[in-house]
Amino acid sequence: MEILKARTSRVIITVLGKDQLGIIAWVSGRLAEQNVNILDISQTIVQEFFTMIMIVDLATSSLEVAELAAALSSEGRLRGLQVSVQHEDVFAYMHRI
Repeated sequence: MEILKARTSRVIITVLGKDQLGIIAWVSGRLAEQNVNILDISQTIVQEFFTMIMIVDLATSSLEVAELAAALSSEGRLRGLQVSVQHEDVFAYMHRI
């Protein structure tokens, strides 16, 4: 079994859930607190459902991907949101054609 080695410090974050005030502020605030740089962000609301995908860079942060995933996922659940955090290499490998 080939083990994937991280080639970049980029991470994909997705947020799904019922639309509510302050979702982007909450996520971007938590990232800023940990020196995580937001490279790209796309969000939309379909009827009452909020969806967002972010590409962020952990190069200037002391956080590991797993730590970020645990923190955002846990806080997201308290807000009724599903938050997923994956390293870019894992995301690309899982979605390859």
